[in-house]
Amino acid sequence: MTLFEDLKWRGLIKDVAGEESDLQKVLDGKPFAFYWGTDPTADSLHIGHYSSLCMAKRLANAGHHPVLLCGGATGRIGDPRPTAEREIISEETVNKNIEGIRAQIKRLVPTAELVDNYEWTKDFSFLNFLRDVGKYVSLNYMLDKDIIRRRLETGITYAEFSYMLLQGFDFVHLFQDKKCIMQVAGSDQWGNITTGVDLIRKMLDEQAYAFTMPLILDATGKKFGKSEGNALWLDKEKTAPYAIYQYLINSDDSKVLEYLKVFTFLSKEEIEKIYAEHQAAPEKRIAQKTLAWQIVK
Repeated sequence: MTLFEDLKWRGLIKDVAGEESDLQKVLDGKPFAFYWGTDPTADSLHIGHYSSLCMAKRLANAGHHPVLLCGGATGRIGDPRPTAEREIISEETVNKNIEGIRAQIKRLVPTAELVDNYEWTKDFSFLNFLRDVGKYVSLNYMLDKDIIRRRLETGITYAEFSYMLLQGFDFVHLFQDKKCIMQVAGSDQWGNITTGVDLIRKMLDEQAYAFTMPLILDATGKKFGKSEGNALWLDKEKTAPYAIYQYLINSDDSKVLEYLKVFTFLSKEEIEKIYAEHQAAPEKRIAQKTLAWQIVK
């Protein structure tokens, strides 16, 4: 299969900026740079981030160049949560968290180029940011974003409201500085991603590409890897590998095929063979054992 066909088979393409046929041509075309970003809200990534890191590695294995961003600037603000404002974390904690996350990313995606949006944001004055970026984004456009609409009922601060402009400008900067023509993220970032695509078109008169991955949920509808309010951390000092293994080995039968597609690099043929064996003898939990080993190792 081509890269695009593989991603579609794995269910990893949800929303697409523009035409899906254009995305297919780019993914299956000549090598390009793309980026994925995360804010340093903790000193470790968790298992919920792992699907994004797998995506970065899939694109890298296909010959594309991953630029992985750790948001030293956006992390100081915090993206809007569906229900309430995030707590502001100190600059010292932000910097400590960045160090931990960058080390993990480098181990998991060795070919990644690591960047921090604080580097190109710290000297951008508020006045210049409003003039050079803010004037391209209408208030109506921002209010129409789903996450903003939901928070209007409970209240949203100006800092949170402005977050999409910061992330949108990240895409502009990386498009110019690193030749990143594509952004990939979870579906909860769709509004921020499309803001970047629109800014590149308006500010640079260029075309950028983007798509989101569906959020991975467990059988009860909770985010994957959330157990009694606690994340399963990728740092083995915070979450023992055995604990992650036990969580995965207990995956619901209704979700294990999806998890094998999203979280492993096994081929379509290998996954279909494993799942067929699992269906023939579900009590042996062959699919769950394969999933747990493939992730933990």
